[in-house]
Amino acid sequence: MRLLIIGDGKMGRTIEQLARERGHVVVDVLGAAANAVGEGIAERAAGADVAIEFTEPSAARDNVMACLAGALPVVTGTTGWYEALPAVENEINRRGGALFWAPNFSLGVALVVELARQAGASFATQLQFDAHLVEVHHRAKKDAPSGTGAAMASATASALGREVPITSVRVGHVPGTHTLVFDGPFEQVTLTHEARDRRVFADGALRAAEWLVGRRGIFTMRDLVRTEKGT
Repeated sequence: MRLLIIGDGKMGRTIEQLARERGHVVVDVLGAAANAVGEGIAERAAGADVAIEFTEPSAARDNVMACLAGALPVVTGTTGWYEALPAVENEINRRGGALFWAPNFSLGVALVVELARQAGASFATQLQFDAHLVEVHHRAKKDAPSGTGAAMASATASALGREVPITSVRVGHVPGTHTLVFDGPFEQVTLTHEARDRRVFADGALRAAEWLVGRRGIFTMRDLVRTEKGT
């Protein structure tokens, strides 16, 4: 596929490398200087099949809107801008566009979120267990809690029937570790996902981009995982 990468940070460059290794054509890698308010996207949309966007929360909405205006399906991994999703969804419905958004593109995380939902249901009647989520990310990560941490806690809480507090730790160069804890008087149960390499997110973003081409609507990793399972 012909791929436009929006964002020239670590994730953008990792996606570029992996995309080329898999035989995709990288149309361009757009940094902020070449893409003020989505202008760079407008100039390149016609030459691409799909875009992958990893930038900053302040830029994500304009980038996604520019892709939709150019009839370019877009995958975004930027977090911290989700309050704008209702407006974006209205634009998708109006234009018949396609958006795939996720706070985390690890397939393992997508499955762990589903396990967290099931765990919440299992512990719902066991009030002696307190639930808590602990997430650890590299010190440069700006949002806290992360989108992934919030998604795991929300999925658990929806089935558990009570709030799941989140503790966010920002230290060193950790790609991302998320641990769901159920702590009782005499025992503890944990569910942990640990990312060992940034390429796990690039791999998932590319899978999402390949999957999104030819579809219309708004999608998440839950849709991708369900489709791959044939459900």
